[in-house]
Amino acid sequence: MAKTLTGIVTSDVRDKTITVTVTSRETHPIYRKQYTVSRKYQAHDENNEAHVGDKVQITETRPISRTKSFILSNIEERARGSIELKEEAV
Repeated sequence: MAKTLTGIVTSDVRDKTITVTVTSRETHPIYRKQYTVSRKYQAHDENNEAHVGDKVQITETRPISRTKSFILSNIEERARGSIELKEEAV
């Protein structure tokens, strides 16, 4: 069965490729303390549908290139927009 991950798109600059950051909580084996782990995956986005900030689901597949072995399954939630800071008038 193919591995499926859910994460946030952090980069969509490259053609047909997105960078997805997957965040998970893990417990230390000795100290039993929980900590956050972030991993980045490159995923194939054939139609350039996903953009920065979108919550997406990616599925493991055969290697497409040296760094890409995931494809975009579906877009779960679109980004709501970015906040832009105004230039102060002097």
